[in-house]
Amino acid sequence: MMAFLLRRVLPARTLPSFPLYTRCLWQLPDALTSELAAGAPQVCSNGASVCAGFAPFWATRRGFAKARKSKEEDTSTTVQIVPDIGPAVKSNTLSLMEAAIAAVSRELSKIRTGRASIGMLDHIIVEARGMKMPLNRVAVVSAVDAHTLSVTPYDPGTLKEIENAIVSSPLGINPIPGDQRLVVPIPPLTKENIQALCKVVNKCAEDGRQSIRRARQKALDTIKKSALSIPKDDIKRIEKEMEEMTKRFIKLVDDMSRAKEKEISGS
Repeated sequence: MMAFLLRRVLPARTLPSFPLYTRCLWQLPDALTSELAAGAPQVCSNGASVCAGFAPFWATRRGFAKARKSKEEDTSTTVQIVPDIGPAVKSNTLSLMEAAIAAVSRELSKIRTGRASIGMLDHIIVEARGMKMPLNRVAVVSAVDAHTLSVTPYDPGTLKEIENAIVSSPLGINPIPGDQRLVVPIPPLTKENIQALCKVVNKCAEDGRQSIRRARQKALDTIKKSALSIPKDDIKRIEKEMEEMTKRFIKLVDDMSRAKEKEISGS
């Protein structure tokens, strides 16, 4: 301990000249006093080197203060919190897959069957009064029976435009104009028509599956870009959830496709 204090108080250049008899502990006080009297420097509060006095704990206190300051600086270091991107990725993927399902449903509704359906004319665009609007915005469509539709326009003056729009559609139906409405007979489908329509249904379903898979791949790419900041367990969990979501939505597309084919074939 005393050697430590001496090294704090005395500069290195004075230590070699220290008397050899200081090896005897009982002579150490006298030796230390003689060295300080001989000019061993000690730093005052104003930075000047003086010989008067003896404050061996000055440097020690200063060292303890430095250590305490460094410890406080270490504890003040902020810990970076990694945001959880899982909920955002799942929400965005869910929206994309739901949009794909809506698109498939919309396309399948355009495919006619041998039975009258009030939604089968919704996609037809009518140009009237200089404006283009869906048919269900300019007329009321109702089912008279299993093979006949009735189209009643809100404005009787647009009856001719609605008739032309229905004839020009790819449905292959010819409405019969009345006084204030159109009677639309739905002819039965031939075997060739059924086969052709089933191919269209399969094409719509496959487009929907591809949209769903693209949504899954987009989610996986987002996760891969943030892989360095996400724990591996969280990455595996999110990937598993994306796979389960993909399978669920593809099953919905398959069910819609089979239902439409059954509707076409059973007409």
